[in-house]
Amino acid sequence: MSLAVPFVGVGLLLAATTGCGGSATGANGKRTVVAAFYPLAWAAEQIGGRRIHVVDLTPPGAEPHDIELTPRDVGEIRDAALVLYLGRGFQPAVEKAVQSRTGPSIDLLRGQTLRAGTESGEGAQVDPHVWLDPARFAGMVATIGRKLGHARVAARLEARLHALDAEMARGLRTCRWRQIVTSHAAFGYLAARYHLRQVPLAGLSPEAEPSPRDLEALVREVEQTGSTTVFFETLVSPRLAQTVAREAGAKTAVLDPLEGLTKDEADAGDDYFSVMRSNLRTLREALGCR
Repeated sequence: MSLAVPFVGVGLLLAATTGCGGSATGANGKRTVVAAFYPLAWAAEQIGGRRIHVVDLTPPGAEPHDIELTPRDVGEIRDAALVLYLGRGFQPAVEKAVQSRTGPSIDLLRGQTLRAGTESGEGAQVDPHVWLDPARFAGMVATIGRKLGHARVAARLEARLHALDAEMARGLRTCRWRQIVTSHAAFGYLAARYHLRQVPLAGLSPEAEPSPRDLEALVREVEQTGSTTVFFETLVSPRLAQTVAREAGAKTAVLDPLEGLTKDEADAGDDYFSVMRSNLRTLREALGCR
């Protein structure tokens, strides 16, 4: 069942879906949209506003790749008016729960041209971190807007994302270095968009641990690139990045993959735009941009 019905108010539109997924009624009688993790929840809130109740399955401070759903989470997915998620193995528990529901859901990776993951062989994956390219994320926002029946509201958010894209392109156009050494391979789309080269210490899974031999090779590669900074993330241990940086004579800094906000970021009112601009400032300093 599709929610892509033009010029229909979101309350009426989502009310029509309740036969597919239960009452789908959340706080204050609003229709519930379940989002798998922060970027999708944030986009839905920006577009739907007070008309909908958004449930983010990944709480602040949690790493979304391997979340385990509670029975309540599964019930929220089953009964929601709409579920927003990423497929292709990004959050297996969410994908499994979505398969058991009868109401509408959107896999926002569907139809996208995706980068290959860094792993090879039987466990090979595609890279799901498309939201770190603001232009790609604008396309996801357009899809969400159509499904919610608020394409015009979504178009304003798209315009802001394209302006952010232009801001980042200007800020990263002239830099002394073009390689970014990251704790895991989350920044491939961002790097490709702004003509940078990602050098990941681990694969798509932030929990991956290199062997001692691999660690030595990583240190050599950092030394050979001349990188001054090894980037780590907010939601995973910085230990690997700190070890490589120490051995390579580099410093560390935070580059946020925006898979979720920390509790401090959420309390401070940070959002997609503020975190991405913080990333831009961090990259400009680390890469010697003018």
